[in-house]
Amino acid sequence: MAKISVIGAGSWGTALAWLLHNNGHQITVWSVIESEIEMLRKEHEHKDKLPGVKLPEDMEFTTDLEASVREKDILVLAVPSPYTRSTSHNMAPYVKEGQIIVNVAKGVEESTLMTLSQIIEEEIPQAEVAVLSGPSHAEEVGRGIPTTIVVGAKKKATAEYLQNIFMNEVFRVYISPDVLGIELGAALKNVVALAAGIADGLGFGDNTKAALITRGISEIGRLGIAMGGKFETFCGLTGIGDLIVTCASMHSRNRRAGILIGKGYTMEQAMDEVKMVVEGVYSAKAAMGLARKYDVQLPIIEQVNAVLFEGQSARQAVENLMLRDKKIENPLLPWDEE
Repeated sequence: MAKISVIGAGSWGTALAWLLHNNGHQITVWSVIESEIEMLRKEHEHKDKLPGVKLPEDMEFTTDLEASVREKDILVLAVPSPYTRSTSHNMAPYVKEGQIIVNVAKGVEESTLMTLSQIIEEEIPQAEVAVLSGPSHAEEVGRGIPTTIVVGAKKKATAEYLQNIFMNEVFRVYISPDVLGIELGAALKNVVALAAGIADGLGFGDNTKAALITRGISEIGRLGIAMGGKFETFCGLTGIGDLIVTCASMHSRNRRAGILIGKGYTMEQAMDEVKMVVEGVYSAKAAMGLARKYDVQLPIIEQVNAVLFEGQSARQAVENLMLRDKKIENPLLPWDEE
């Protein structure tokens, strides 16, 4: 049995706390929001973000960050990506040398273009940082629906330890050394999911969504490989797998926000309606910053940025994508004859 604290009591943090408790571990859940912790203590259920998932009576809920961090074997960092740096900074004085932190949020910091694990390593250099990601909606994990994810870590022994901690008969865990690729796939797919939602909101169909998913993973892989990620990662669970589920499911807050934008909502109105952090909005500008830094073309993500932040209409964005210069689908494939 491991002593584990889940730092962040949103839907994903709550689902993972439930899963890890079922695996026989001692679980503490922390939130900075006192009313959220009071609700969890009283109801043993997150009525707002994960209704229907009953949490066990012996799970601890607290707003005391120091108590949540000290003497724990594993810290699962599950706060929304915009709060990763500030939460890590506040945790740092209490983290011991070599303590394992598993980041489960998805995003890239706009101001620095750093991945979330890079932020954690900067703020808490004494920690050993790993990531957990993949096609895994909290609403389904909390119901015990079979799910498969990937743990990324620099040390194989750490990845194998976490694999044993998280894995059970309905939650299959693979391991990978490509932490960067895992995080880039996880963050950038949220931007493409906004595009897929916008297409749905405009009334387009399966053809359009398939095109966005296929060309979207091409963009993600192109940038990720330029940054040092591995091709195989973008073909796997945290690349094409996570992209498919996020573009197709109504559990996806990014797709839901995109649908509203396609129907004419502003970005701010859509985020207010979804009532959860829409990670793709925060990653969109960062993705374009990375595209400029690494000289990579990201036409879908570029058009999402234009809709979100430059007042361009969704229909104009689609037209811009469809009427781009003619391209070869894969320039590396040779022709028999020129």
